[in-house]
Amino acid sequence: MTVATSQGIDADQFARTPSPIDGSRQELVRGSVITMPPPDPVHGLVQAMIAHVLIAFSLPRKCGSVITESGIITETSPDTVRAPDVAYWSADRLPPRARRHGYPSVVPNLCVEVLSPSNTPSQMRAKIKEYCFAGVSLVWVVDPDARTVEVYRSPDRGERLWGDERLTCETVIPGFECKVSDFFQTLDNEDS
Repeated sequence: MTVATSQGIDADQFARTPSPIDGSRQELVRGSVITMPPPDPVHGLVQAMIAHVLIAFSLPRKCGSVITESGIITETSPDTVRAPDVAYWSADRLPPRARRHGYPSVVPNLCVEVLSPSNTPSQMRAKIKEYCFAGVSLVWVVDPDARTVEVYRSPDRGERLWGDERLTCETVIPGFECKVSDFFQTLDNEDS
């Protein structure tokens, strides 16, 4: 469930807003602050594993930055600031000197959303559309329950992968490849 808490602010004002003390998450949607419940442990485990897999590839190659739950501006006037669960910026798109306070002036190359029970299909379609229209090249929607990854290169059509199928990032992270099941290893360890 999402709740609008204030209206009529921009991305700079939103960046200076204190974090909720209850641990809930917030995004700015067309000038209104939307509050969402904190994710559950399954969401957190999958999010951490995705970030781990991407960092393990990109860090030694110095090809980009993997960041979790950081704001990105997807629309302006009125502003929308989304916080993808995991995002990847190539080094040429977001050089180290550009990592400052506030939100980057450029969107990531890849945005990853991990589904939560509170996500509705219409909310997820809206985020995919926003990311793609803002210039994000690749969007992954990860479903911990189905253990699938839906890959979007455009907002119209996703390709669903699961199990040992190979997930690549094409030109977004050249050379990156993993099995879809790699994202769910921590869940598999809990099930044992």
